[in-house]
Order: sequence, then C-alpha cells, then structure tokens
Amino acid sequence: MPDPNWISVLPPVIAIILAILTRQVYLSLAGGLVLGWTILSGWNPLAGAAQAVQGVVSVFQDEGDTRALLFTLVIGSLIATIESSGGVRGFVEYLERTRWVTTAKRAQLLAWITGVVIFIESNITVLVAGSVARPLFDRYRSSREKLAYIIDSTSAPICILIPMNAWGAYNLGILEGLGVENALTVFLEAVVLNFYAIAAVLMTLAVILWGLDFGPMKKAEARTQAGELLWPGATPMIDEEVLSPRPNDKIPPRAYNMFLPIASMVLFMPFGLFITGGGNLLEGSGSTSVLWSVLFGLGVAWVLMLGQKAFTQDELVKIALKGAGGLVPLALILLLAIALGNVAEALGTGEYVAHVTSGILPPFLFLPLVFVVAAAIAFSTGTSWGTFAIILPIAVPAAMTLGLPLAPFVAASLSGGVFGDHCSPISDTTIISSMAAATDHIDHVRTQLPYALIGGLIATACFGILGSFL
Repeated sequence: MPDPNWISVLPPVIAIILAILTRQVYLSLAGGLVLGWTILSGWNPLAGAAQAVQGVVSVFQDEGDTRALLFTLVIGSLIATIESSGGVRGFVEYLERTRWVTTAKRAQLLAWITGVVIFIESNITVLVAGSVARPLFDRYRSSREKLAYIIDSTSAPICILIPMNAWGAYNLGILEGLGVENALTVFLEAVVLNFYAIAAVLMTLAVILWGLDFGPMKKAEARTQAGELLWPGATPMIDEEVLSPRPNDKIPPRAYNMFLPIASMVLFMPFGLFITGGGNLLEGSGSTSVLWSVLFGLGVAWVLMLGQKAFTQDELVKIALKGAGGLVPLALILLLAIALGNVAEALGTGEYVAHVTSGILPPFLFLPLVFVVAAAIAFSTGTSWGTFAIILPIAVPAAMTLGLPLAPFVAASLSGGVFGDHCSPISDTTIISSMAAATDHIDHVRTQLPYALIGGLIATACFGILGSFL
C-alpha cells in the first residue's frame, strides 16, 4: 500500500475484536494475519490465505525470531527437568528442617520470597510457591485466599521484569521482529517503567509486613483464624498430580537440584551478552544470550542428574521433549505474533496510527490509553502473552513514527497486559493460583481484585505523569 490509511488498522483491530469475542488468541492472531495479507493481495482472500502461510514460514528467515522460538521450547525442557529432579521437594524439606517459618507472617513472606526468586516461568512460580507455602498457611491459620493472592502477584509481575526467562525472550522476539534496534536495551529500560508489575510486587510485600487486609480478604483472614479453612459451599481447585508430582525414588530430594540450574542460567546471561556484544554488555544480542543461558542451565541440570544417577540419557531426553511439548502453545503464539507484526509493518499500521494521533492525542493521554487498552484485551481474553502480541505491533511503530522513546510505550503495553491478566477470572495464571493454593477460584478473584485495581490506578497515574515529560 503506497499510503497507509484507516484500512491498515483493520488487521490488529480485527484480532482484538476476535480475541475478546472468542477468547481464542490463536484464531484471533491468525484471522488478523490472513486479513492483512488479503488487503496486500488486492482483497483476494485465496491469495491472502496463501501469503499468510508464507508469512508464518518467513518468520524463520530471521535468526533472532528463530532463536526466541527455540528458547521457548528449551525453557520448557528445563522446567520439566527441574520438576523431575526433586529439587523443589528438597527445598521444602530444608525449610522444614531449619524451622525458618514459625508464624503466619513468616509463611506469607516465604511465599513472597519464593515467588520472587523462582522467576523462570509464571506457572511454575505459582506451583512451586503454592506447594511450599500451603501447608504452612494452614498450620498458622492464614487464609488460602491470601496465599493465592501472594503467589499470583509474584508470578507474572515478577516474570515480566526479568529478561532471562520465557517472558523476556518472547517479548524480545516481538521487539526484534518489529525492527527495534538494541531490543534488549529497550526492554531493560521498560522494566523500570513497568509501573503495574512493580506496584503489584511491592504492594504485596506491604500487605504482608503491615497486615493491610481489607474488603473480602479481611473477612477471609478472620474466617481462617476462627478455624474455618474455606467458606461454606466453597469448591477448592486442586490437582494433586500437579501440586505433588511423583517423586524420583532413585535419589533423595536435594534443594541444589533446583537452585544450581537456575543460578547457572542467570549467571551465564551477562557472559552471553559480553561475547555477542564484543565486550559491551549493552550491545549484546538478547535473543542469543537468553538461548545460550537456558541451554547452559539445562546442561547443568543434566550433568547433575547423570552424576547422581537419577536418570539415564534416554530418560532425560524424554523428559526434555515432554517439557518442550508443554510450551508449544506459547511458541505458536509468538510465531503468529511476529507474523502479524510483519504484515502490520507492511501495511504501515503504526505509521498511520502515529499520523492520526499526532497533534490530537498528547503523550500524557497516549501512554495511559495504551495501558488501559492492553488491560482490557488481557482481561477479556485471559492471556497477557496474546495481548503483547496484539498491542506491541501497534504501540511500538506508532512511537517510532512520532519520534518518541520506545521504552515507555513498551512498558505501558506490557504493564497493561499483566494488569488485565491479573484481574481476569479466565486467566490461566489466576486459575493455577487458585489451584496451587487449593482455594475456591471465585473467592480468589474476589479477594485479589481490590488490590489489583489499586495497583492499576497507580500505574495509570504514573503513565500519565511519565507521558507529560515526553
């Protein structure tokens, strides 16, 4: 298209509408992708569908995009290996031996600290923290709703602040696919501006330290302290197979089987940036470094398992493949997101949005609007990853065209996606938090929502203030 016009906005808008109506992110992204190529093919739907398939295939022509997709699969392998090693169980037993937790507040702090430290992936963060803290919450009469709130508020909000995990690689892949130079630097700058994620984590700590229980949460705490574990008629969500995986009977549970692979992955990241950046960490390749790091972490986990004779090589391969298979859905979202971003770039979507908003919508309104729209999409669809795939290809090119710094717009997009996901009753993280805490799902949503809304208001105000300085 020679000159971008309102038609160029249709693919992402249709993807948003479909996502809200169907709650199927895959079909929504695919629908926007096919529409975009249909427009570029002169409104020929058959040619558009064929070009859409080719557009997905073409994603693999970019090395950075391919590395991000591979990382998503390898991180699944690492998660599965750590789960099978008995490392989490060893950590729990260590806490029991040392008797670190002796009060309800310490049990809550343990859940918060575990959520902050285990940042490898949001769902495993929730499951690990829930498995470790739930018996202690019951023992010291702290409500399971509060446990669900704590682990939910330290899963996605923590993961989005760390570039060395699946969340970081996923968003780095989208940014690099949008042609962002020094995508890792932009992402790191966006981390300190991710106001909702920061507010959620710090607010949770404040709630624990100062006992800031109000609304439904205060009632839940009073009920538990009176000896009632759940409300009458409540249906706890629990999956014993997930919460209590079958232990490896070949070796005793050892905490370092969880700690060493994760620490190795984190510590290897700066080394990868140093090598790929020719001695300059800030100029290093984020997608290459995170892929190297997670492969190194997986290698350490395998060496530990083989050295302890916990698994054979064949068993480790099967575990790794099963874990990679578990994250194929996330890899597919990333693949479609990059492809949709490519067709939006070809249509000039960001350029048109920038042209329309320039002089009409000032930055102090533009940034909060990006945050609110991202939150609405995530709330309606229950997925922050799908939201990132839809909103980043609109916000980032628009900021580029307007000559504005990219980090605030990336931060508003990511922050809004996490906020909407945190509030949504259909979010997988919200559901798994209810399951890991063994509490009623609706009770979890009701008790968490007031805190999430306060964090959302804080973030909206902060993005408005930030926008006034752009």
